[in-house]
Formats: sequence, C-alpha cells, structure tokens
Amino acid sequence: MKKKIVSSLLAVTLVAAMLAGCGSAGQEQASAPAEEAPAEEAPAEEEAPAEEEAPAETAEAGGDLADIQWGFIVGSFEHVFYQNVAAGIEAGCKELGLDESQYNITDCNLEAEKATNAIENFTANGCNSIALACNDAAGCVPGIDAAAAAGVNMFNFDSKAADLTNVISFVGTDNYQGGVIGAQELIRLTEEGDTVAIIGNPESVSTQDREQGCLDTLEKEAPDRVVIHGNNYGGDAIKAQEIMETILISNPEVKAVFTVGDPAATGALAAIKAAGSSCLIIGFDGNPEAKEAMLDAENGKYWVSEVAQDPENIGKGIVEQMYKYYTTGEVDDQIIMINPYAFTAEDIK
Repeated sequence: MKKKIVSSLLAVTLVAAMLAGCGSAGQEQASAPAEEAPAEEAPAEEEAPAEEEAPAETAEAGGDLADIQWGFIVGSFEHVFYQNVAAGIEAGCKELGLDESQYNITDCNLEAEKATNAIENFTANGCNSIALACNDAAGCVPGIDAAAAAGVNMFNFDSKAADLTNVISFVGTDNYQGGVIGAQELIRLTEEGDTVAIIGNPESVSTQDREQGCLDTLEKEAPDRVVIHGNNYGGDAIKAQEIMETILISNPEVKAVFTVGDPAATGALAAIKAAGSSCLIIGFDGNPEAKEAMLDAENGKYWVSEVAQDPENIGKGIVEQMYKYYTTGEVDDQIIMINPYAFTAEDIK
C-alpha cells in the first residue's frame, strides 16, 4: 500500500507539471544565446579552440531564476527506479524554489523516438535546458544535437548518450562497476566449476554496461565458472520469468543468477520457485520490492543479494548541475558517476 500511495502522489505532481509545460518565459530565455553570441567571440579569439564553445558555455550564466524553463525526460514511469529519479528531480527543483510551471517531467517509454519527440516539444515550448535518460544511446543523439543547435542547453542522466559532444553534463550510476560488483557476488555465492547465469537487456546502454562488467570480471577472476548469458528480458518481468524457466530446463544445475534490473529478478524469482530450484538471485537497482523480497522468510531464500543505485540523488544531481551551469556557466564535470554498492538482508536489518 505504501508504494501505491507514493506512486500516486508522484503521478499527480508530474501531471500538474506536464500541464504547465515550458512557458513563454522559457522562449525569451532560449533566444538569448543567439543575440549574445557575437559579443562573446572577441575574448575567445585569444584561445582559438574554445571559440565555438564559448557562447554555449556562458549563455545562461547569471540568468534570472524566474526565467528558468526546464524539461526532463526519464526512461519510463512504469519503473520504480525512474519514479524515484523523477522524485529526486522534483525535490531538487523545489529546493531551488522553482514554481511547478518552470519545469516539466515526462517519460519516453524507453524509446529513442519518443525521447526525440519530447526534446522537440520541449524546445518548441521554450525550454532553455533539457535533461534526459538516453536508454537508446545512439538513437537519442540526433535529438540532442538538434536541440543544442537551437540554443538549448542539453544534459544527460542515468543512461549515457553515445556522443556527449553537445551534452554539458551527465550524472548517473557507474553501471559497469555495478556489473563488476554483481560478478563478485556470483563468485562469493558459488564454488569453482559452478554454472551461473546473467539475465540481460541489450536494449539499454546502462544494462549493457552491467552485463559487460559482470562478464569481464567473471572471465578475469573466475574463469572456472560456466556462464549462461546472451538473452534479452527487455525490462519485462514476465519475459525474464520465461528466460529463467528456459535456463532451468536446459541447465537445472545453475547455482546463481545476476539480473541487470529488479524486474528481471522478480521474474527469475517466480521461475525458480515454480521449478523447485535452489538457484540464488543477485538483483540490480535497490528498489523497494527487492528489499521486501530479501526480508521475506520464503523469498529471501532465493533473492539474497542486491546491487543498489541511488536514483533520487541522480535526479537531484542533474538538477544541481543544471542550476550551476545556469548561474555560473560551469559544471562540476562533464561526467559525474555515482558508485553502486551491494547489500544483503542483514544489511537491510
């Protein structure tokens, strides 16, 4: 019931923000870079390589907070992780004292085309800064580049774009390191010669990185383990359940499975219990359902470890970088990684 209440409150807040859009104040601010650019070319002449970047870097420095019009595009409101990212964005904007009419949070259903459409809509409605999760790393780049060319300051969070040329700052989990941690948990929970599995999702760059980090670490630190991988659960728990069922039919001896997202762990849990297997699960995200399962007397026999992200701080972090750029023309770094970590039921207790 607690999850439903939180999700409902978030949905109401997000709908209110979406109705507001990026209003006319944002349109006035978005036109400023084009008018100011010629005046900034002179000081840039001293350092030729910086000439093209100078106008963009100082476009909003010292801007009036009343002129802020920001757009945010998360992966999918159906995922608890992105609900929490959105909650962090909301909290960050409120801490700055922004009115709900000054920021708009939407999702793209993990699709590049919808993300691009959202970028275009935000740009047309006068947003002067846009931040998005690039679940399709390459597919989102044309939309980012087009908005940047139109004078919009582009930011990226959670899933990194394939090309960061026009991205001012990225904030997200070090997903490759998360895969390294997942592999170390597989090694800790199994013995030499055991069969282990990975339920992956190659449709997203973040989950690609998790799987690759796991594979590289197993190859380096435990080459004796037999590894089953190369599947795609596509963010769907039911699909993950089917994949786990197939794995258990052909490899009933599998000792542990690393899932690149909590929906996959949920699906794997159902399949393992139905098959009467003792296969152990390492999840990834740190969502509330993971903690509930790990603390449950029955489900906790299988779901024994979790690699956690910090979605709310990812949301707050991207807001902080957008604000810093808006007020100073600078960011802390172009790439800001937040380290994941593993925990067990004992850690939760």
